[in-house]
Amino acid sequence: MSTLDLTESEFAELDELLATTPAPLQALDASMLDGYLCGVLVQPRLIEIDEWLPNIFDYDGGVLPEEVDATWLARIRELAERRHGALNRAMVEDGWFDPVVLDLEEPAEGSAEAAPAVEEEAPSDPDEAAARATYDSMSLISRTLMPWVAGFQHAALCFPELSEMDDDAVMAALARLYRHLPAETPEEKEVVATLDREHPLKDLDDAIEELVVTVADLCDLTQTQRYHVETLRREGPKLGRNDPCHCGSGRKYKQCHGAN
Repeated sequence: MSTLDLTESEFAELDELLATTPAPLQALDASMLDGYLCGVLVQPRLIEIDEWLPNIFDYDGGVLPEEVDATWLARIRELAERRHGALNRAMVEDGWFDPVVLDLEEPAEGSAEAAPAVEEEAPSDPDEAAARATYDSMSLISRTLMPWVAGFQHAALCFPELSEMDDDAVMAALARLYRHLPAETPEEKEVVATLDREHPLKDLDDAIEELVVTVADLCDLTQTQRYHVETLRREGPKLGRNDPCHCGSGRKYKQCHGAN
């Protein structure tokens, strides 16, 4: 597999290809995919492409139809696999990578966007209204990073081994990432408030640096488990060359099953 990273035009192509995923599936966009791939890479086990690729086509676990365009699918696979390889190489060799983050801009004071002429209609669904209120209460930094982090969380939900690790350092790292997601429970709100108080973020560049360092930390924390190789153990003691053969022939092992 090539580890040559995608160009800007290839990132745009990948985003457009994912956007044409057959309805009703809701595929990840390029930023969410980037976070998802990092979430795959820091798992405590190696995950092959045939296992992680299907999850990028629907956030809720839907499956692609069998009659999907093979050329379309092959191109998405090629681009996604290249980005996966490039991210892996960057983490291992440099301890750093450049995440795909779309920079949102705060509307200028007094602009049409900042003061729309027509007030938006409030959502009729109470849950939707609550979600919108939670989103609006988030900082611009967190709203900017939210798609990337949502993609990372998608990987953590698809492959729960990372979240189930009994490791305080892993849990603390996940909290530093998830501070950029909407806090729904009192516990989540308290965690975000604590992080904002004890580890405030100056600006978007500062937040991106913390995000990258946190993912690199997770990569290091799970490396031992990810590359652990099980050693086969014998049920009984090893036979010596001059011991009776285990087959019961009465001959020495070296003259029976141990013969070359």
